[in-house]
Amino acid sequence: MSPEEKMLLAARLRAIADGLLIPTATLTGLPPSLVQGFVEGTTTGAVEAAKAPKKRKRSAYSRKYKAAFKRVAPKYKLKSGKWKSNGFKRAVKEAHRIAGGKKR
Repeated sequence: MSPEEKMLLAARLRAIADGLLIPTATLTGLPPSLVQGFVEGTTTGAVEAAKAPKKRKRSAYSRKYKAAFKRVAPKYKLKSGKWKSNGFKRAVKEAHRIAGGKKR
């Protein structure tokens, strides 16, 4: 998007906002600047609230376990994709063994 297009888009958005804010301000009897400040404040707060929290870093063991489980799981599944009897439990145990868990 070129700078000229961005300026035109911003002008359109301001015109739409003015078209919504002025009637609201006259209807409520509040000054237009106060209504505009309220709307800008709520949208800014909404943007901050919508930001996702920072995800925690996965440990090296967790990454190794995930890869090991993906490698091992097909051995414990049926052709239909369902788990064999005690298959999930065995797959978890083997993946932990491969990933190097429970070192004492």
